[in-house]
Amino acid sequence: MKKFLAMLLTVVVAVSLLGGCAGAHVHVCPTQPIATAAPTQGTQPTTAGSSDDVVKTGLAVVTNIVDSTDAAADKNGSAVYDVTLVAVTVDDNGVIDSCAIDGIKSTVEFDATGVITTDLTAAPQTKNELGEAYGMKAYAGSAYEWNEQAQALADYAVGKTVEELKTGAVSESGKAADADLASVATIYIGGYVDAIAVAAENATHLGAHRGDKLVLSTINGLDNSVNAEADKDGTSQLDVNVTALTMNGDTITSCILDGLQAKVSFDATGKITTDLTSAPQTKNQLGEAYGMKAYAGSTYEWNEQAASFAAYVTGKTAEEVNGIAVDESTKVTEADLAATVTIAVGGFQALIAKAAG
Repeated sequence: MKKFLAMLLTVVVAVSLLGGCAGAHVHVCPTQPIATAAPTQGTQPTTAGSSDDVVKTGLAVVTNIVDSTDAAADKNGSAVYDVTLVAVTVDDNGVIDSCAIDGIKSTVEFDATGVITTDLTAAPQTKNELGEAYGMKAYAGSAYEWNEQAQALADYAVGKTVEELKTGAVSESGKAADADLASVATIYIGGYVDAIAVAAENATHLGAHRGDKLVLSTINGLDNSVNAEADKDGTSQLDVNVTALTMNGDTITSCILDGLQAKVSFDATGKITTDLTSAPQTKNQLGEAYGMKAYAGSTYEWNEQAASFAAYVTGKTAEEVNGIAVDESTKVTEADLAATVTIAVGGFQALIAKAAG
């Protein structure tokens, strides 16, 4: 597994959906106790199982850029990204069977001439990946680090409906209201509960069953960012590829794939030209507005192709996904899959390999 994962990550640097990339994943044991966005999951058709242990899989990606600031003569400007990621499995009664929470906090600085000063080769790590390096213990005096607090909320959510979370877990201030949860989770959890609600609302029957392992995984990059020029705005761009998948042993039982290209533009004086109140949408959220049909002449939009690939890999192992025949640009060569998936899939293969690893 490590050998082919390393190979896939090498491939993805050259030809996948992102350029430079790094990532993290969250594994959840579904039986372990303890600003809202539009749907993000794909639209692949599936048939709900008839057994009582069938569950739905959902993903939420909520992004804001409102903390970004202009540059000044004596201070760099910054594009600040705050991304909340939640994956859930939920039954037909709305009871959460498993939950994974992660986040990305990333900043790209630029000076008053529109030149980016941040090292774009240092790919952003998620909060779970950072662990204690995130700094809540070291710099905020917290007893528990962010990843520990997020895990406490995810564990608390298991066995509850969204309504029970909203009425029992969260106070009017957005902090934990339940005493046991509050003993660990001292961060503002209102936004995370909202994201759980989005993921649960969007969840669909994709093949998962109760007891399957839920995994939330990302590959992230900043290297599509560019400096401003006299006649052209610069752009800070955070690229996130994300999957929520479930596994029974080594076999994928459900899969959702999505991507985010969060952009903050600025001119040659370091003044931001992007509307910061407009939250960046994922490729699945954009749907046809992403433009593959309109501008690239594609028969299928990005979200449809991602959903088709996700449905195709369901029932396969990560090794089998790695073995899907592709050309040098990582576009699929298998006729049936190539009929609906014309985009490069190297990034998807690397993402699934990371999640399964």
